[in-house]
Amino acid sequence: MSVDAERSSTVTKPTAFVAGATGYTGREVVRLLAQSGVDTIAHIRPNSSRLDEYTPRFESYGAQVDTTPWDENEMCECMSELQPDIVFCLIGTTRARKQAADNPNNNTYHAVDFKLTELLVHACQQAEIQPRFVYISAIGVGPNATTSYMKARWMAERSVVESQLPYTVVRPAFISGPGRGESRPGERVAAAVGDAVLEALGALGAKKLRDRYASMTNTELAEHLVALALSPDAANTVVDAYDLRHRD
Repeated sequence: MSVDAERSSTVTKPTAFVAGATGYTGREVVRLLAQSGVDTIAHIRPNSSRLDEYTPRFESYGAQVDTTPWDENEMCECMSELQPDIVFCLIGTTRARKQAADNPNNNTYHAVDFKLTELLVHACQQAEIQPRFVYISAIGVGPNATTSYMKARWMAERSVVESQLPYTVVRPAFISGPGRGESRPGERVAAAVGDAVLEALGALGAKKLRDRYASMTNTELAEHLVALALSPDAANTVVDAYDLRHRD
């Protein structure tokens, strides 16, 4: 056996765990990871209404489906067993789901967007593993956030960045396109109008503004997320859509 052949035979594929796998971006991340030869584990809540739909789809990509409950001890055991090299945290709730919550005073963004991210971070820490933690946040998130959504995302970012895990935080703008699965006419209109305005501004010279705030499809964002996750240079970075569009 040649030296090159021997080296290639000993190279192990990375393992990626995708939380939020059935989401608009998550499903594309699963597909692209599996397509790239990464050992991919798609996490679906055991009580998810999408379990029966997405289990065969993900398995057809070559991914494994995991249904560990969102319980810190059980997720810690899961991380200990799987030992992922990369953990994608692509979870989040929508405004419609928040408004449909049984308790109108319940801060669903805090409970889902922040607390579940924090739970996953703690599970990795308690399992004593050091995966690259890839977190999808949102443009405009920062310490002076005023809405409950932005506050939850900022708290989630802090949990990731301060965890001592290697991280990549991505702040996209609108994620829009076909196959969303949920009716979001307002969001689609806002993205279309915003993109038209940004394109006009870009033509007038505001190209950086356009590239930071213009919308992306789920496939475009997923391609960037997978590339960042596999890049050593993207460790411990916070990037927005402009950075994604201008990566070398």
